[in-house]
Amino acid sequence: MDKDREQAIARKGRHIGIVIAVTMVLWLAMTLFIGPALGMPGRYALLFDFAALAGFIYAGVNIFQLWRMRQDSQG
Repeated sequence: MDKDREQAIARKGRHIGIVIAVTMVLWLAMTLFIGPALGMPGRYALLFDFAALAGFIYAGVNIFQLWRMRQDSQG
């Protein structure tokens, strides 16, 4: 495996980790702390849930792409 491919795989892995971590932190913050502090009705929690779901689906697609990149680089 060449150096550029290894760096691309590592970069994509870091990107996925950041997306998952930020999505989780924002989802928890908006649902548990910020939403109730602003007095938002409970139906907005569903909106935050859908936004988090979109972030996790995005991460899942990227995980699949990362897996394919690793498979292609191994032979």
